[in-house]
Amino acid sequence: MVTQLVSLSVIEPERVELLLDAAFGADRHQRTAYKVREGSQPIDALSVALTDSDDLIATIQCWPVRIGTTGLVLVGPVAVRPDRQNQGHGRRLMQSSLAAATQIGDPPMVMIGDPEYYGRFGFSAVATGGWRLPGPWEPRRLLARNVANHMLPDHGMLERADAL
Repeated sequence: MVTQLVSLSVIEPERVELLLDAAFGADRHQRTAYKVREGSQPIDALSVALTDSDDLIATIQCWPVRIGTTGLVLVGPVAVRPDRQNQGHGRRLMQSSLAAATQIGDPPMVMIGDPEYYGRFGFSAVATGGWRLPGPWEPRRLLARNVANHMLPDHGMLERADAL
């Protein structure tokens, strides 16, 4: 098996939706992260897919969001086909997106995820204690990564942005 990273923009949206349904269930649209990014488009430079021949194995999407006037990148979903999980594909997607973020100035990033897993990529809940979301969330799972030490707001609502 030879896996290849490709831009998510070259993958048919229907195939991505089927992968997301398989990874997270058809009710995934009810999750808070979907409410935050509703109506926006993924950031092409940071959103990639992992393929094996013509098979779609995994995807990562990154979205422009903001708190007040501060732009951030919302990372996720990171989705791996159930039969290909626990093979390092999620890690490879994260590494690819984070390397691409370096190329565009290392914008601050935010995600809703498990700190035990995403901590290895520099994400933590240290800066997010005063941030709010438009739906339910566990505060310990609202994680930020700010390797370039951008000024981040102490408080505010995370909401979609039209661009980064």
